[in-house]
Amino acid sequence: MVLLDYGAGNLRSAERALERAGAEVTVTSDPKLAVAADGLVVPGVGAFSACMAGLNAVHGPRVIGQRLAGGRPVLGICVGLQVMFDYGEEHGEHARGCGQWPGTVEKLHSAILPHMGWNTVEVAEGSEMFAGVADERFYFVHSYGVRDWELVTDGLTEAPKVHWASHGGDRFVAAVENGPLWATQFHPEKSGDAGAALLRNWLASF
Repeated sequence: MVLLDYGAGNLRSAERALERAGAEVTVTSDPKLAVAADGLVVPGVGAFSACMAGLNAVHGPRVIGQRLAGGRPVLGICVGLQVMFDYGEEHGEHARGCGQWPGTVEKLHSAILPHMGWNTVEVAEGSEMFAGVADERFYFVHSYGVRDWELVTDGLTEAPKVHWASHGGDRFVAAVENGPLWATQFHPEKSGDAGAALLRNWLASF
């Protein structure tokens, strides 16, 4: 599988965690390798607009779109979840995301930011992602998130499973399962045994 290198932070911890979960990992920015891999992980650290600039530089939105059109697995982590949505608003900048899901990433409505540390997740029924770890805690580091998501389906395709978390009186999207596209706002690679189990669940899904 490929861990996409587009300049969005230190990739080593994610690489090690995926290897411990049983994956053979290639770290690359090559779009051809990213499209062809069994699985693709899109990490992300920092500002939404900067991550999108890096993704665009390596044709990330096209790679993600091609993979999903073919039913090929993609896992987004932290800002890698955020960029799957339509837009991000951060520090006065309004940037377009990959547009896989409706919604805008915005600053959390909490007096204490960043949201840093361990937190539980409100897991949707029937989750494959959280199989065996629905009651565990996961490690978050962020000040922005998706606070509203109105699910609209065409009645033909299965609706995404949206998992939520709360911090400082605000509620935000903590993770999503949507066919071949999975993503987490938290860092599974920093979430100990629970995070390792979640990564194994993802690898077992393809």
